Amino acid sequence: MEILGIDIGGSGIKGALVNAETGEMLTERFRIPTPKSKKPEEMAKVVAKIVKHFNYEGPVGCGFPSIVKNGVCMSPGNLHKSWVGVNIDELFTEYTNHEFTVLNDADAAGYASMNYGVGKGKNGLVIMITIGTGLGSGAFYNGVLIPNFELGQIPYKKYKKIESWAAASAKEREDLSYEKWSKRFNKFLKYVELIVSPDLIIVGGGTSKKWGEFSHNIKIETKVVKAELMNHAGIIGAAVACLREQHHGHLHQ
Repeated sequence: MEILGIDIGGSGIKGALVNAETGEMLTERFRIPTPKSKKPEEMAKVVAKIVKHFNYEGPVGCGFPSIVKNGVCMSPGNLHKSWVGVNIDELFTEYTNHEFTVLNDADAAGYASMNYGVGKGKNGLVIMITIGTGLGSGAFYNGVLIPNFELGQIPYKKYKKIESWAAASAKEREDLSYEKWSKRFNKFLKYVELIVSPDLIIVGGGTSKKWGEFSHNIKIETKVVKAELMNHAGIIGAAVACLREQHHGHLHQ
């Protein structure tokens, strides 16, 4: 079963064909930079280019960097504010003529870990944290997704949301060393632990590739492990979610 998975990020939109049984990527990732405007129409055009690149027929799973409720964007995240209220499933279906299932990007990455990775078979409350432009979080209880668990949105000091202070974008913006930045990230994990008391935390997203540079500063009670699917998790998880989550953008015949 071959499904196209697309992962939308603040800096790039990536896609690949995935074997939905094994979670294996069957093609190289194809990436196009996210349009500077970060507006719905421009981004939908890029998504259409990715679908066309793979010459693919069939439903598409897509991870999206904000709160997604029944296919509708509920907050702009790090994108343009005009996304709020847009039915992403329907928009992408309209531009590509394929059925779409869109879910939060950290939920998608979590799907990959829970089905094929370090989270497989893990019961209790498992939290997936993805470090990128923002701090995404996906929650699974006994393997079942609890959608839109947006822990990066917790207010912190003068910041409207803690991700503005502790995500990879803050590290770049302030030119922080891994040593300095990871202390911030650990502070964020302390809040996660305090608020939801997870049984396991899985860390993924682009920055997890540098795990060796900062894991020594993660000092919380909860077990914290690195996601082994790394940057491909969003694509793989989106493809799997396409089979599990039932909110497709419908083709109008």
